[in-house]
Amino acid sequence: MVNTHLERLLVTGASGTLGYNVVRRIASKQPDTQIHVLMRTLNPDLFGDLPGVTTHEVDMLDTVGLAECVQRIRPNAVIHCAASGVRPAVIDYFGMVDLNVGATLNLFRATCDVPACHFIHISTGLVYAQVNRPCRESDGIHTLHPYGSSKAAADCLLRAAAERLGRHLTIIRPFSFTGVHDGGDRLFPSLLRCAAEGKPFDMSPGTQLRDFCAVQDVVDAIVLVLVEGDHPGQDVFNVGSGLSISLGRIVHSVAKQLSLEVEIRLGARDFHPLEPTQLVADISRTQSLGWRPRTNLAYAVWQLAQIQYPKLSVSEPERYR
Repeated sequence: MVNTHLERLLVTGASGTLGYNVVRRIASKQPDTQIHVLMRTLNPDLFGDLPGVTTHEVDMLDTVGLAECVQRIRPNAVIHCAASGVRPAVIDYFGMVDLNVGATLNLFRATCDVPACHFIHISTGLVYAQVNRPCRESDGIHTLHPYGSSKAAADCLLRAAAERLGRHLTIIRPFSFTGVHDGGDRLFPSLLRCAAEGKPFDMSPGTQLRDFCAVQDVVDAIVLVLVEGDHPGQDVFNVGSGLSISLGRIVHSVAKQLSLEVEIRLGARDFHPLEPTQLVADISRTQSLGWRPRTNLAYAVWQLAQIQYPKLSVSEPERYR
């Protein structure tokens, strides 16, 4: 029998890497939960095989339409994954703010008319100011990174609103991740695409320290927060690998474990503007819930390759770290 607080779940951003994997994981682990997915453009190919998933065509910038949809669903919990993407290619700066801040507040406001609705906001490690150690949840959030600043603004406004209105809010801040359904110009889809096309992979000098993990580990943390429900006194959780490794070493390690035939050209591109030189998570608070990162990053990239480039010759690496 489903737990009362898991009867009806609303998920946004399900066409993205994280939202897609969240929906599929919960559908498999909590089959009695009614999962409602909000999409700006319906895509029946994403979840047509999952009988417990209902999709709704809603523009999150449509305040009235969004509120009406939320009232029809009356979710017990919301997992809000929708965002512009770290480096949006088809959206301008203010459009990114409209989506990452405005639409987020529209959704939160709509849920305030639903009693006891747990709002889980998926933020990012990019909200933190530059520090030369792993970022803690208690650290200040201050950045000039466009995407990070928009998510930081949403974090601040949501926490203030939840405190003022007595709402149940949890903020989860994933650091870098990859896996099934990753795509576009993101790091590992780009690496695989270059390997498949026989082209060199051009990247930054790769000296920046990063915390990269498998998407399934991020999903495990989100599901844990959802299922357990209340975490008194703790409303923000970092999620990452807990490892501080240069980006160049991360990419070379994955390529080696996959036996990937691709030339990796470090320094062929400049560092991305306003990108922090170190972005690593202190995950001790999330670990205190009983969660830990388990999946080998290379295995997550191997899973991605099996789906996106099934003809690409890759070796299957160890599944667990």
